[in-house]
Amino acid sequence: MGWLTEEYGESHEGIVGAVLADGSEPKSVYIDVGSGANIHETRELWAYNGRLSRPKADSWRASCTCGWRGESYRIDWAELEGDRLDGLDTSAAYDDWWEHIETVERQTVPLPAELTDLLERLEDQLTALAEQAPVAALKTVATLERLTVRVGREAADAAQADELTWETIGKALGLTPAKARSRVTRYLFAR
Repeated sequence: MGWLTEEYGESHEGIVGAVLADGSEPKSVYIDVGSGANIHETRELWAYNGRLSRPKADSWRASCTCGWRGESYRIDWAELEGDRLDGLDTSAAYDDWWEHIETVERQTVPLPAELTDLLERLEDQLTALAEQAPVAALKTVATLERLTVRVGREAADAAQADELTWETIGKALGLTPAKARSRVTRYLFAR
């Protein structure tokens, strides 16, 4: 499993991906994990060690489901134990991906500072309330759910009235166009 942020989810899931000697990315590897119908598909580096007719990675880099790719780092196979990639330090890939996530965040629609502050204070107060008076916290959360459904529907209606493209909405939210459409649709039909 890759790296996810709570805010962007699968729109920006990151992994350590493999790069072949010619600079291309290998096709997905399918791994039978047992006698069931489940076959695991992956594009993660660990699967590209040259064993079982799989391609052998020449380099590795951070990869994001949105299509972004980080800097490539060569693999020195002579320093590794046989064909084992688990001893390879790939921590730079996470750092590269996290820089990508920060870029995505900078490209999203900014929230007003007062609202950001209010949301932070609300989270702090609700967290404390959940410890001190859990039922009161549940009542507050129910009120917030009703509020977000109502305001979400109004915002989704307004976004559609503005005839914004899914690409525009997606970029503003840091999501793929498909995920943006799904979110707007969810708010439109929420009850």
